[in-house]
Amino acid sequence: MKKIVKSILVCFLALSMTGCATVFGGPITAYQKTKPLPGQPQREIRVGALIADILLFLPSTIVDFATGAIYRPK
Repeated sequence: MKKIVKSILVCFLALSMTGCATVFGGPITAYQKTKPLPGQPQREIRVGALIADILLFLPSTIVDFATGAIYRPK
């Protein structure tokens, strides 16, 4: 019984440490991965995914920004 509880806890922690946009945002495009050059318009952020990251598990925003999944695809 303890193994089941531990495995459920580990799965829950692993899922909570991933970003919402990374998991549910779909494939990441090259536009999302590359930084805009000076003078180019900035990328738009997925507001819903950002709010979900903040409410569910704040450090998961780091994952979304690092992968570029937090930005809207073009």
